[in-house]
Amino acid sequence: MADHVFDLVVIGGGPGGYVAAIRAAQLGMKTAVVEANHLGGICLNWGCIPTKALLRSSEIHHLLQHADQFGFKVSGVEFDLKKIVERSRGVAKQLSGGIGHLLKKNKVTVFDGWGKLAGSGKVTVEKDGKVNDTLTAKHIIIATGARARVIPGMEPDGKLVWTYREAMVPTEMPKSLLVVGSGAIGIEFASFYKNMGADVTVVEVMDRVMPVEDEEISAMARKAFEKQGMKIITGAKVTKLDKGSNNVKVSVEVAGKVEQITVDRVIMAVGIVANTENLGLDKTKVKLERGQIVTDEYLKTAEPNVYAIGDVAGAPWLAHKASHEGVICVEKIAGQKDVHPMKKLNIPGCTYCMPQVASVGLTEKAAKEQGYDVKIGRFPFIGNGKAIALGEPEGMVKTVFDAKTGELLGAHMIGAEVTEMIQGYVVGKTMEATELDFMHTIFPHPTLSEMMHESVLSAYGKAIHF
Repeated sequence: MADHVFDLVVIGGGPGGYVAAIRAAQLGMKTAVVEANHLGGICLNWGCIPTKALLRSSEIHHLLQHADQFGFKVSGVEFDLKKIVERSRGVAKQLSGGIGHLLKKNKVTVFDGWGKLAGSGKVTVEKDGKVNDTLTAKHIIIATGARARVIPGMEPDGKLVWTYREAMVPTEMPKSLLVVGSGAIGIEFASFYKNMGADVTVVEVMDRVMPVEDEEISAMARKAFEKQGMKIITGAKVTKLDKGSNNVKVSVEVAGKVEQITVDRVIMAVGIVANTENLGLDKTKVKLERGQIVTDEYLKTAEPNVYAIGDVAGAPWLAHKASHEGVICVEKIAGQKDVHPMKKLNIPGCTYCMPQVASVGLTEKAAKEQGYDVKIGRFPFIGNGKAIALGEPEGMVKTVFDAKTGELLGAHMIGAEVTEMIQGYVVGKTMEATELDFMHTIFPHPTLSEMMHESVLSAYGKAIHF
């Protein structure tokens, strides 16, 4: 058993942990990462990245089925599910290897094992039940992420009832599928399986799908999903799962009445739980609230020189939020000047379903509830030349402005490639741009981004093309 001394030890090598480690190394800190599973974390290995590879395959399948609209005759389209899954896993493996290379390039030491706090400035590294290394560090960052939430009595079994992990590596395509939860994870899998030919039902306990999104966008999303043939049940609760030999009878309660739906597979997508167990937190001053580590605006915990970033430190549970927190935390530790705390309203959210959904800032309802007098802009995809040329005429860009100051309060989009476009509004919001800044910006033609301009103009009664 060896002893190692570092300036910083990061427990967890996901998008928060590895970014924090690299930034620390850049700032001259001797840094180590302790990772028990895969570098890149859930996002890279079992989340953000491999799901996008799967969704790309489903988009291609969808396009091939509608090839006649683009002047092609395509018949007898078949897909090889094994190859689709292999490609997805290959993409994840390639990027995970890239993270290892980046850490090595930046002279970050990686320890393979379970990291655990072991007294002031100490971290043990356990492997196969044994402590292989003890690390000493001036500062320790906890970046252990989260896992899928499990509802008692409806535990995933890996065969009939899936979490995101099983949903990502199917050995055969189910003919029917029920997804519990319509957040980003649930809707992305619902979209993938629907576009691959499965009969998909989504059950959501709230009164609308994608409940964190603007109500208008949520309504448009539901209409689009149902047009594709997806069945959506809102204001509903799954009360029981009865497993058969190769199917599941799902009891769904709606308005006091119970409906039974039999499907081949069930995907549980009902949120996540922070990974705070077996970290040695019980022997520290670290505080937990709703199962997540409490930090200040610079990610400090109540334990001196111990910090927490990413999913383990609370919502929003997004990889880019974790990465940005890692940078903020490390730069503050290093004594960098002008380190700004995270403004959570400037964090964009993206859902890669079909159609895509993206947003940043306040919804129209939230802005009004906070007392703002608002100006609302809207521009539909049907009014955009590029969207029509792409064969993607369904969607909308919506903007919310403070009527008094012209500040952009929020932006909400649904349609093709909006997950790429949203960053334009994020940059503007971060720079505290007003409506005039957007109006005076020249957008290239023909692009989908022109709708961002038109939506701003619409909020002030100046839209040209609609």
